[in-house]
Amino acid sequence: MVSDRRPRVSLARLGFTAEWAEASLVELGWWSGDGPAEGAEEIMWALARSPDPDLALRTVERLFGATADGPALQRALRDDVGLRGRLLALVGGSTALGDHLVTHPDRWRRLVGGAGEAFGHDPTATLLAAVGADPHAPPAGAADGSAAALTGAEAVAALRTAYRDELLVLAASDLAAVSERDLPVLDVADVASRLADLAAAALRAALAVALAEVGEDAGRLAVIAMGKCGGQELNYVSDVDVVFVAEPADQATTRLATRLMRIAGEACFEVDANLRPEGRQGALVRTLEGHVAYYERWAKTWEFQALLKARPVAGDPELGAAYAEAVAPMVWSAAGRTDFVADVQAMRRRVVEHLRPDRADREIKLGPGGLRDVEFAVQLLQLVHGRTDEALRSATTLDALAALADGGYVARDDGANLAASYRFLRLLEHRLQLQRMRRTHLLPALDDHTGLRWLARAARMRPDGRRDAVGVLMAEWTRNARRVRRLHEKLFYRPLLAAVSRLSPDATRLSESAATARLAALGWASPEGALNHLRALTSGVSRAASIQNALLPVLLEELAVSPDPDRGLLAYRRVSEALATTPWYLRLLRDEGQVAERLMRLLGVSALVPDLLVRAPEVLRLLAAPVAGQADELLRDPAEVATSLRATVARQQDPKVAADTARSLRRHEMLRVACADLIGALDVEGVCAALSSVWTAVLQATLDSVQRAVGPGPARLAVIGMGRLGGAEIGYSSDADVLFVCEPVDGAHDHDAVRHATTIAETVRRRLAAPSPDPALVVDADLRPEGRQGALVRTLSSYRGYYARWSQTWEAQALLRARPVAGDADLGRRFIEMIDPIRYPDNGIGDQAVTEIRRIKARVDVERLPRGADRGTHTKLGLGGLADVEWTVQLLQLLHAGDIPELRTTSTLEGLREAGEAGLITEADAKALANGWTMATRARNAVMLVRGKPGDQLPRSGRELAAVAVALGYPPGGDPGVFLDDYRRATRRARAVVERVFYG
Repeated sequence: MVSDRRPRVSLARLGFTAEWAEASLVELGWWSGDGPAEGAEEIMWALARSPDPDLALRTVERLFGATADGPALQRALRDDVGLRGRLLALVGGSTALGDHLVTHPDRWRRLVGGAGEAFGHDPTATLLAAVGADPHAPPAGAADGSAAALTGAEAVAALRTAYRDELLVLAASDLAAVSERDLPVLDVADVASRLADLAAAALRAALAVALAEVGEDAGRLAVIAMGKCGGQELNYVSDVDVVFVAEPADQATTRLATRLMRIAGEACFEVDANLRPEGRQGALVRTLEGHVAYYERWAKTWEFQALLKARPVAGDPELGAAYAEAVAPMVWSAAGRTDFVADVQAMRRRVVEHLRPDRADREIKLGPGGLRDVEFAVQLLQLVHGRTDEALRSATTLDALAALADGGYVARDDGANLAASYRFLRLLEHRLQLQRMRRTHLLPALDDHTGLRWLARAARMRPDGRRDAVGVLMAEWTRNARRVRRLHEKLFYRPLLAAVSRLSPDATRLSESAATARLAALGWASPEGALNHLRALTSGVSRAASIQNALLPVLLEELAVSPDPDRGLLAYRRVSEALATTPWYLRLLRDEGQVAERLMRLLGVSALVPDLLVRAPEVLRLLAAPVAGQADELLRDPAEVATSLRATVARQQDPKVAADTARSLRRHEMLRVACADLIGALDVEGVCAALSSVWTAVLQATLDSVQRAVGPGPARLAVIGMGRLGGAEIGYSSDADVLFVCEPVDGAHDHDAVRHATTIAETVRRRLAAPSPDPALVVDADLRPEGRQGALVRTLSSYRGYYARWSQTWEAQALLRARPVAGDADLGRRFIEMIDPIRYPDNGIGDQAVTEIRRIKARVDVERLPRGADRGTHTKLGLGGLADVEWTVQLLQLLHAGDIPELRTTSTLEGLREAGEAGLITEADAKALANGWTMATRARNAVMLVRGKPGDQLPRSGRELAAVAVALGYPPGGDPGVFLDDYRRATRRARAVVERVFYG
């Protein structure tokens, strides 16, 4: 015998977790104790599918308690699938709208059958009628416009209720398919469009109320919707951006606009007029002529991007249409503005700046792969190509994206995928805002399982057999965010490659002119040259061309935000062609994202890096993220580097090969340090220490190799570092200033010793300066006694005699930075002991010597500053630059180092610190001098990195100045004038100290 008993279904299985749920369901007649009551099965299943069954049940229970027509509601829920789906999904999906329904219990009838369809009527007439305005009369804001009958709090309450009634019907239809799967699923774009229409209706009703309150003597006023309302893609909860146009723009129309904003804000939503000309500081209302004058003369590119969505929605229709007609040509010519690229980059930075790092992975709107990424990309492509293609001039993101795909500006698959991701993200945004009718774009935290479960159910996510609804939701969120993250690769750069290479037939193919326009808009000064580079990199059917086709969209995106994309792309082509036979090069870029990102940053800034890289490609491997637990190879210890370099060179028997090896290793290390410097991993002291160590090691290794080849001779030789080498303050463009000192051995004659040592010194200098693909190391001995006219090498006793008899004050000053760097260590030590009394005189130097130093300094400033140089931005001889600070420190050492041993240092910064601690200058003065020296040193290094050749003068403007600023850590795309201001401020303060301390 077969039992006809139905299988028992538990309330927990249906999603009801509250203790009171069973009693409430029994009281409603929907539960019999072991399952749904007869005739209530469909109600129970619809209730169970609601986003929050407990919330839905509690709200329905409250509704039955509030309505006077409970039996009719019961019958409707049992018989009307449309009502059942709309009502039960709504009360489980929105606490705020559920409360509205309970407060106005008769509104459930609006959800019945055909009356529940969201798109059956125009809300304008309904909202105008709610405030007593005639829907058929001329609109408020126009000449003879109709005012509302209600004003004040009564009008606000009536408008609020009518607005929520409309929102109730729309949200119920939007959510209906969650509870009843056979009901239609509304397209998120249609919902957003309906929300924008509802907002426009609310603005019209609010304007009618405002007109009644202000008086009918106000002039004509048009309300222009901007942003999502203008684009007919509004959220459930959002500010509505507007601009007001008035004729005349007087106090009366200003009051009218102000009252509109207040009424709409209290009844429906905040009205934001900050997109108006001059923002918050600008007049709330302007005439059409005033708007046009502002946009023609003062507007930034982002303002034209905002105008792309401008749409008249309320007020005088003729005035609104005139505004739209006047601004449209400006919008579609914005991409031709000279500041277009800089403004676009600034807009991207603003998006990042508004993002809280702790919320980045949950931000639907501003986070990586979020809504703003899609919107920004689509708008930028519209501005670029909409100048010549009117089909792209849509204010709605999804419509514009479809037009871009139809026009061949975006691959069809890419356009479809991005549209799908955009719809998904907008759906999540809508559901999150509906829950409590609050403005939010933030996913629940990962540990908020209840919140995630509610969102998953509200978004119609179902378990897929492997994951529950929350797992499916998070997988979809991750998949869509990742897909959108590559939007610039897909939307901007992939079609460029299709224009010049053999991509698959279904790929987008821009025309040459369209590709040129896009590159120009993205920052390339020579788009034709860029296309040639892309053609050369991707031509053919080789594996390398295939990898380049995959890599270049990502690399171009990185280059586009660099100071000089043209030079960066050329450099990348040079590097790629030079390393074409290096098997791991392209694989490294493909597989190590950080390497590719860092390389583009380097190539887009520096001319020196690619010059070095083509002969030291192995440094590329150092750009990868270090393996966990291992030291970063990009930041090697200088002492370890020096030891390794000398050991490698020592293995070479031929002195020429040894010198070449030393120079090759120097190139490698210079490139390594430059890379670490440009990515911000090394500060200026670290850079100087690393380069000084390499220069010293190269000198020592080369000297050792020459001495081995020459064999034992009648002299020992020491090399004394001077200038920046002696101070361990070497920069990328620094020579090696030295003195050569020798000493006879085994009773040899001084003449023989000097001749032998001179041969060695000249050989070392010749080997290191010989023509070669590697950078030359100039060994400069011009600071020796008698300068260029004097002997290259002297004996220790000869130096002693010279300094005792002929030494001048400037020579004592030069000796302040002397230290042994190569050769015989004992001889170098004794040379230092010999010169210490000269450079650190007891009781300091006299007034006459001080005057002489000041005179020489003034003469140097005048005679050595190049013609046409700007003393304000010359890093070496400019005001507050390197010479100013170094001469000041050296004067303090000559005056006081005899009595204060701590001042006996060859380092400028250490000398400043010791002078401050000794009370010779104030702590503030020491800091000002140190800041000036550091800024000038960093800037001088940056000039060398950017230009690839030495230079002391900062660029005055243009891409070179922007590149110098980026090399110093300022943001790409920012105003390089900020760097110039910082530089002048630091050096100006340093110069003020120099005036007091050095010149007295």
